Amino acid sequence: MKRIAIIGGGISGLSAAFYLEKAHAAGADISYTLFESGQRLGGSMYSDRVDGCLVEAGPDSFLTEKPWALTLCKELGIDDQLIGSNDAQRKTYIVVKGKLVVMPDGLMFMVPTKLVPTALSPLFSWGTKLRMARELMHPPRPMETDETVGELVERHFGAEVVDRLADPLLSGVYGGDANKLSARAVLPRFVEMEEKYGSLSRAMLAAHNKMRAMASKQPPRPLFSSLKDGMQQLVDAIVARLEPSAIRMRTRIRGVYPEGDGWRVAIDMGGNENFDAVIVATPANVAGALLEAVDSDLADDLLGITYSSSVTVTLGYHMDELKQLPPGFGFLVPRSEGTRMLACTFVHNKFPHRAPADKGILRCFLGGARDEAVLNLTDDEILDTVRAELKKIVKLEARPMFARVYRWRGAMAQYESGHIARVERIEKRVKEIPGLALAGNAFHGIGVPDCIREGMNAANAIAQVSVTAATQAR
Repeated sequence: MKRIAIIGGGISGLSAAFYLEKAHAAGADISYTLFESGQRLGGSMYSDRVDGCLVEAGPDSFLTEKPWALTLCKELGIDDQLIGSNDAQRKTYIVVKGKLVVMPDGLMFMVPTKLVPTALSPLFSWGTKLRMARELMHPPRPMETDETVGELVERHFGAEVVDRLADPLLSGVYGGDANKLSARAVLPRFVEMEEKYGSLSRAMLAAHNKMRAMASKQPPRPLFSSLKDGMQQLVDAIVARLEPSAIRMRTRIRGVYPEGDGWRVAIDMGGNENFDAVIVATPANVAGALLEAVDSDLADDLLGITYSSSVTVTLGYHMDELKQLPPGFGFLVPRSEGTRMLACTFVHNKFPHRAPADKGILRCFLGGARDEAVLNLTDDEILDTVRAELKKIVKLEARPMFARVYRWRGAMAQYESGHIARVERIEKRVKEIPGLALAGNAFHGIGVPDCIREGMNAANAIAQVSVTAATQAR
């Protein structure tokens, strides 16, 4: 029997374990042991209930268009628990000079596809609007260097669009800096569009028309999907399908070492155990430290992937205290506004299932690549900051009936310039090392579906069977 060690119990490691479990049940001669250094599984995916409200500590949903999370939910038999975002309320605001300005209709991830709403919007100056109009004549060009997102967007639309759209949007997704994140890694479709069409607006308009034609043939799907009992429900469903004796909690791994035809896993305070293969599903910096003795170049590349930290603050209110809030999903705050808050989600609008009708939930985000220092504040200092900024931005003076502060140190991988080349080197070297696979948010996407795909692919590579095919044949 092939014995496989999985190091890391976040969603990537859990997904790898689940697909190995399914392959074993379908007849593959394999076993696995999952090692988690902490006291709980699921990483940042954690849901809580407070005063009748569902509170998400980490991700509250996933992109519906990426199939791997939906597929996993179906395989787990919890697809009847899926819920969609309330897209009828899908408005997003940008804070401009202390006021909320709605993103204009037809703006698709910072690219205008409708000129009139953009021209009439107070979100941009007339200089930027004229530049957007001229962008329609932008000629095709190959990207010969690994530009940052900020450089790409500024070439097309100007610095104001970087400040008011690109940077806030990417802060919300990556906790990153548009002037450091790689355009090829973060916005590959934009790079392809520029090479083919030149103008991002013309390219996005063509894509928009194609999507509308497809949508007319099938029911519309929500932008975001989640689960009735929160993202924790996905973690619990996976764990329920795993062999309990295969899970080792509060077990820290010191290193992994090739030994004979297999691997020796050094366990902190627990000696050594031998396995035929290892899946490392930890953050890249942790993986680099674990693999230092295996391959120093591989370790250096892994250690070169940086991470940002974040703080999420969830506040619960009575609905009559939130009457001044506009309809929509929430707002983003450009860094030029000088606040610590990066964004705020009106959870009760995005997912009405999360709160009773008489209560509302605000979820605020701080930190990111430019404000790691916020993690050094006390909970009270963070709450005071958030309340002061909410008062300034949306005139909210009421004290919340509950508040929760969650800190995620080094949680979001930063795909900075050179990321794709770095990942190619990492993957080439891993393929040359028998019995080793990596998984996590450091390589091909940081969202929940991306991490599930990474875990599944690692299980495929190590089990040397198609775990999906093996389970379908059952």
